[in-house]
Amino acid sequence: MLPTLNGRIQTRIFMLATWGVFWTLVLTPILPGDPDYRITFVILAWVTILGVIWELIYHVIMQFRWEKDWPTLFGLLNIINEGVLLTVLLKLDLIPWLGVDSSEVSLGAFWILFFVIWMSIWVWTNGPMRVPFIHWRFFGGRII
Repeated sequence: MLPTLNGRIQTRIFMLATWGVFWTLVLTPILPGDPDYRITFVILAWVTILGVIWELIYHVIMQFRWEKDWPTLFGLLNIINEGVLLTVLLKLDLIPWLGVDSSEVSLGAFWILFFVIWMSIWVWTNGPMRVPFIHWRFFGGRII
């Protein structure tokens, strides 16, 4: 079963709320530039918000493909578009930070956190998650 748009959005939010929060808690104290949790969780929130918007964009693009789905490699390479867009928005100061000064955000810290979260989620959802969450596979990727 191919994940539906609803399933992909639910999975993205669920994974960022679990794996994303876990890796943010673990990595924040050791990231370069010494960011605090407020900064890293604001970044995680924006990764989630922009990720849902990306899912809508990907869905429209997929309608032009014969299979109406991405090859797995395309899913992996989406780290580039999403990471670059967020980096540009960070550098241009276009993200409402809720009291966080953008000069406090180290690009090195951002990319380390973004890469670790992205890769752990991608590996988990394309492999081990399919075993314990059999219903996830057969219900179009929906969590609820």
